[in-house]
Amino acid sequence: MAHASRRVVLTAAASAAVLLVGGCSDDGGGSASDGPSASGSAMAELAAQKPQWAVCPPPSAAEGGGPAPSPLPGGAGWECAFMEVPLDYDDPGGEKIELALIRAEARDSANRIGSLVFNFGGPGGSGVTALPSFGAEFESLRSRYDLVSFDPRGVGRSQPVECLDDRALDAYYAEDGTPDDAAEQTALGDNQKEYAAACEKNSGPALPHVGTENAARDLDLMRQVLGDDKLHYFGISYGTELGGVYAHQFPKNVGRAVFDAVVDPNAGTLDGALGQARGFQLALDNFAKDCVARGDDCTLPGSSVAEIEAFITGLLAELDKKPIPGLGDRELTQTQATNGIAQALYSKEYWPYLEQGLDEADAGRGGLLLALSDSMNGRNEQGQYSNIQAANAAINCVDFKERYSLDQAKAKLPEFREASAVFGDYMGWALSSCGQWPVPGTFEHPDVSAPGAAPILVVGTTGDPATPYAGAHAMAEALGEGVGMEMTYQGEGHGAYTSGNACVKRATDAYLLNGRVPAAGTVCR
Repeated sequence: MAHASRRVVLTAAASAAVLLVGGCSDDGGGSASDGPSASGSAMAELAAQKPQWAVCPPPSAAEGGGPAPSPLPGGAGWECAFMEVPLDYDDPGGEKIELALIRAEARDSANRIGSLVFNFGGPGGSGVTALPSFGAEFESLRSRYDLVSFDPRGVGRSQPVECLDDRALDAYYAEDGTPDDAAEQTALGDNQKEYAAACEKNSGPALPHVGTENAARDLDLMRQVLGDDKLHYFGISYGTELGGVYAHQFPKNVGRAVFDAVVDPNAGTLDGALGQARGFQLALDNFAKDCVARGDDCTLPGSSVAEIEAFITGLLAELDKKPIPGLGDRELTQTQATNGIAQALYSKEYWPYLEQGLDEADAGRGGLLLALSDSMNGRNEQGQYSNIQAANAAINCVDFKERYSLDQAKAKLPEFREASAVFGDYMGWALSSCGQWPVPGTFEHPDVSAPGAAPILVVGTTGDPATPYAGAHAMAEALGEGVGMEMTYQGEGHGAYTSGNACVKRATDAYLLNGRVPAAGTVCR
């Protein structure tokens, strides 16, 4: 499914998917030919750069387009800039790329702590567009922090990975992601091969360098460029994995950090995908329970969870045989409907749209589910795609070492069907999405052990579909004793801080603003 095997923001449809976390010096390392002095000099020069902050332009096409960010409450404006980083940290004096940054300065400059850097996940999500969209929800933190985010390498305005053009992507995302026979399986393989070849043709030189290890090194360079002794960090979804890799590489540089909607760092490609299949199924179960509890107010057929989910699986089976009208001249296929359902499970606020979309699709109108699928895939109403899915594929495939052929993915389908009757087939086949990738992967799963790091608040949500709740406990344990501090939110959706829960917000703000770590085992309801 979209986010395929792991690490989420609303991501990669027909594609799925870790990183060589070697011993890294704080200066980013150096190549043998450069020597330590040349490497250190190059990194010192990069660390001394001064971003030229200016009024933010409208988002680029790769960032999703749209208007420039609106002012914050009280009229404060957003500022944007670029910073240079090495394309290859083994050659810091060589080719450079620019990372796009955005910030809103702290309200109370006299009591300013520093910068609070956000990564909203994906991988592949643009922080330059995401932070302003959540700006009001993080306004309490702006009292003492500059709020900062960025487009990671390969994303948005930061040397974006490019693959297929918009017209080709329309066809790509409409393809059948759950083949029923040999001909459909061959077509899926051809589709994956065409996509990987386009990525190599249009982005080849950058592809080996977009992984999470380099993004973590970028974070430490950003810390220095922003003038902070420690990295204060708020990671969401895949951003928790990036934060964990950073903490492993630079434990002494960790400041106050929060991981929300937490990736299980112990899960490789297969386990991560199975975990997500179970997570989305759990969220769908909860949606169906809510529908049953509302009785006649629910428009879907069925008086039990099993009957409602049988209706959904039946609808998807019909769409597999024959798509229905969607938007304009585009039809709603089974693959797009599955994506649309998954997108609507990210937040309980979307459940009414899911109910309406399923009801309309049952009547032969697929526009709403197609719009939800488009949102996941980064397509706007003008038919332009951001590069969120291209970046997602590139980062996942260079990070994770496991490679599944279509036949190997097919052999795993029974496990996926047991995990989810609705999402199992699609997520099982998606295991193969890196099989044709032109760049090898580098690890089984990320090392996030961070002995000596400051406490990191790890927040898991019991009903999270995309990063299942168990991942929070796994992350807290992997970070190490005294580092990972676990807190639970008993609720629905992907991400606790932006859920509106006052308890989560109060505890998180107390840590970030005043350094008060919540009591071990804190539960918010």
